[in-house]
Amino acid sequence: MIEIKHKLTGEILLTVDADTLAGADLSVSNLSCSDLRGLDLSNTDLHYTDLSCSDLRGANLSGSDLRFADLRFADLRDTNLSDTSLSGALLDFACMP
Repeated sequence: MIEIKHKLTGEILLTVDADTLAGADLSVSNLSCSDLRGLDLSNTDLHYTDLSCSDLRGANLSGSDLRFADLRFADLRDTNLSDTSLSGALLDFACMP
């Protein structure tokens, strides 16, 4: 069981019944302001997901689908974005690697 929490309050935003988020379907989720630091999100479906203001530092997003995701104000420093689909993603004010 994995709990995705708000980066400031610690409130649980989403619970995923899995051992890993790699390859998970998190599409169309509201994960705004989430703490995803250092997580393995490789090959994860995150299209149309709200990740605005989220902390993704050091996360592995290789091969993930971030089409039309909201990444405004997200922290993407040291994030692996290789082979990631970002078509249509909102990246305004994102802190990029």
